[in-house]
Amino acid sequence: MRRGVIEIGPQRYRETYGRAFEEFSIGDVYEHRPGRTISEQDNVWFTLLTMNTHPLHFDHVYAAKTEFGKPLVASPLTVAILVGMSVSDVSQKAVANLGWRDIRMTAPVFAGDTLYAESLVLEKRLSKSRPEQGLVTIRTTGRNQHGVVICEFERTMLIWKKGFGPVDE
Repeated sequence: MRRGVIEIGPQRYRETYGRAFEEFSIGDVYEHRPGRTISEQDNVWFTLLTMNTHPLHFDHVYAAKTEFGKPLVASPLTVAILVGMSVSDVSQKAVANLGWRDIRMTAPVFAGDTLYAESLVLEKRLSKSRPEQGLVTIRTTGRNQHGVVICEFERTMLIWKKGFGPVDE
């Protein structure tokens, strides 16, 4: 059996996602693909959806007068995309996200940039109060199409152990 696929019958396979608690190893790095190109429309919709009225995100004339010269992608959108890119690999079997910390925006992101992400496993431990679950902490790093780090953050998740949870049959 290869990772991501289980055989459920003769010549019949089911795609699976995510990792059970036991499948995480401290120091492992998981590259999340495919990348995601951000459009101007993505940015405008996100600013409207979240009521972020800062003109740097949608007013080209205003943004042209800043050090960036053009609209910036709203930083919460950048974080949301990087988290989303990692879900199928690191949190598909999560019970819950327990928190994010040390979120750093290290370079500007613009419409037309393509983001790529990877996550490093920093810590893992069994839950003290939930014997069928464990806690996993990762550091996710996002880069643009030029390899420039644009965002980093740590995230802690509560993950089901093998044989438990709604995704295991």
